[in-house]
Amino acid sequence: MNQIIIHVDMDAFYASVEVRDNPSLKGKPLIIGSMPTERGVVATCSYEARKYGVRSGMNIKEAYRLCPQGIYKHPDFYKYRAVSGQLHEIWNTYASAAEYIALDEAYLDVTEKAVDWEGARKIAHRIKQRTMDELHLSCSVGVAYSKTAAKTASEEKKPDGYFEILSPQEFVNLLIDRDVKVLYTVGEKTAQRLYTEGIHTVRDVQENRERVIRLLGKQGEWITQIARGIDDRKVTPYRPEDAKSISRELTFQEDVENFDFLKDVLFLLSLMVENRAHRKGLHGNGISLKLTYADMKGITRSRAVPPVDTAIVIYKEASQMLDQVQKRPVRLIGVGIYNLAGEEGRQLSFDEVFEELGKAREKERTQRFDGLREKYHLDFAGHLDQLYQMDTLYRTVEYMRKHISV
Repeated sequence: MNQIIIHVDMDAFYASVEVRDNPSLKGKPLIIGSMPTERGVVATCSYEARKYGVRSGMNIKEAYRLCPQGIYKHPDFYKYRAVSGQLHEIWNTYASAAEYIALDEAYLDVTEKAVDWEGARKIAHRIKQRTMDELHLSCSVGVAYSKTAAKTASEEKKPDGYFEILSPQEFVNLLIDRDVKVLYTVGEKTAQRLYTEGIHTVRDVQENRERVIRLLGKQGEWITQIARGIDDRKVTPYRPEDAKSISRELTFQEDVENFDFLKDVLFLLSLMVENRAHRKGLHGNGISLKLTYADMKGITRSRAVPPVDTAIVIYKEASQMLDQVQKRPVRLIGVGIYNLAGEEGRQLSFDEVFEELGKAREKERTQRFDGLREKYHLDFAGHLDQLYQMDTLYRTVEYMRKHISV
């Protein structure tokens, strides 16, 4: 036996946390995301809402058309992250390596601790039981010989499910006549390309290996492998320094033409990027700016910089890039740092080499806050921790947008 992998996936995580904390929501179609009157999408929804056709990623107005009687709530990411940390404490007890895919989902390598399949079953059921007993939440768990098979297994009996796939043959037997979209990495666009070639099922992939590879290249090679149950990937613990970028973006409820206001928003987004970089002990060697215009055309701009992790530098570089783009109504703005590295071996920034420059940066930061306070009558002192929550930032920016247009 090469490896034993468990995949844990929480059931409608955000919605389930809200129902747990407010039992009056139980049994009702709960939709977490934007409000129906706002721009945005569904983050997740309860299983009661899914009966109406609502699903994650759906435009919120389409969700409202399908389920006008639903209960709509903004997500509380601060709360969800806290619950996620509690989940990780439980899961880490049983894994020699844990790979977290999202706040509510993880691959666990239990090969050493389980020893055999019977041991893995016991661990899986302990995880389900502890998750319910300690956090009052349900999860679906898959036990398998590979990551792909484990994820497939966890999805097989949702919600509150348990399933196991112990060999490549079991994997193939389960999926052989299902649609190709059941295979990992086959999304809607890839599926449509396969359909045009007459390849609709996993069996079709197996029987048309060369055609799939010619059509999709390296992705095709991967798909033909997993169609036969072959996946040797290891559970790889996430390390912050492996992240490619840290970024934050925000969609406005109404298109914005005032580019001075956009710079104010850039500063707040830069503070969020700075906060995350500091928590992870990372800095970037590049800064990126993202815009989506009212016509949905998106652009990105980026530039390499000396090591950076401070909001004022991120903001100033992004503002300069903003000055150079076409001035027309903007729907979304975002900023980030990329080409990340940790503290070890890092070269000092100019601010660190020259103490006076560092003090000047801090003075600029204070001046930016003073300017925002005077312009929008907002006092950020003592409230930065709240501002780092996306929901709070969103409400703050919407207040600023309405204030500036008065």
